[in-house]
Amino acid sequence: MLKQRILTALVLAPIMIGGIFYLPLAQFKLFIAAIVTLGAWEWANLSGVKMQVGRIAYAGIVAGLIWLIEFEGLVQEIDVLYLALIWWILAFLLVAAHPKLKGVWSTPVVRMLMGLAILVPMWVGFVQIKSYPFNDYLIMYVMLVVWGADVGAYFAGRTFGKHKLAATVSPGKTWEGVYGGLATTFVIALGGGYLLEEKAGLSLDMTQWALLVVITLAITFVSVVGDLIESMVKRHRGIKDSSNLLPGHGGIMDRIDSMTAALPMFALALTVFGWNLVV
Repeated sequence: MLKQRILTALVLAPIMIGGIFYLPLAQFKLFIAAIVTLGAWEWANLSGVKMQVGRIAYAGIVAGLIWLIEFEGLVQEIDVLYLALIWWILAFLLVAAHPKLKGVWSTPVVRMLMGLAILVPMWVGFVQIKSYPFNDYLIMYVMLVVWGADVGAYFAGRTFGKHKLAATVSPGKTWEGVYGGLATTFVIALGGGYLLEEKAGLSLDMTQWALLVVITLAITFVSVVGDLIESMVKRHRGIKDSSNLLPGHGGIMDRIDSMTAALPMFALALTVFGWNLVV
């Protein structure tokens, strides 16, 4: 298993780094759309779609929605981000109340609708951030926040974990882990602000520093909800991994579950608070 994980990571890392940081915007949109479409194929399975043709059709619907947003102006990208905000508030409530509200989302149709709210805004969030100045810095920053939250939560949870975060959803997660993730991303926020001042030549006042920290901590929290909502659906479906597309790592959704929440919310924060870093 470890050998598989390492080999898969060695193949995936250059692809992801090259796609995210070196592709021009037009090609980048297609690259992220491909990832989202694969995630949609997996989500169809999580939704309870058993036939392969149904899973492919669902992936096609998600890809079609992206096409309609991009080329037909079906809905403004900022509106998609606001809808995502509403969804992640609802997702938090579903996780917090689990299993009391299980009947609300347990049908395949509702879970497929949940998938639209999870996957399409991630594509929009990526595209929005890629269009900003310093886009590579911003994308790397939000990824570091998600990874830092995960690593901090893992070590804090193992060392201090006593109080379950959501026992019926993900028994291994604890509140101490959440606090460890928040502490880690607080440090990342300070480092990110320092790089903005030293490397990008920007001067942040106290309000901007406070915004950076608050946004970072909020993104950390919502990334946890993204992780938990997938865990909740997987547990209901009775499967451990979203697929076996990534040997040793599970599926695409297993790797991007936190990012599906963090990216659109980070993009929305950048838009609402004017953090488009124009110099």
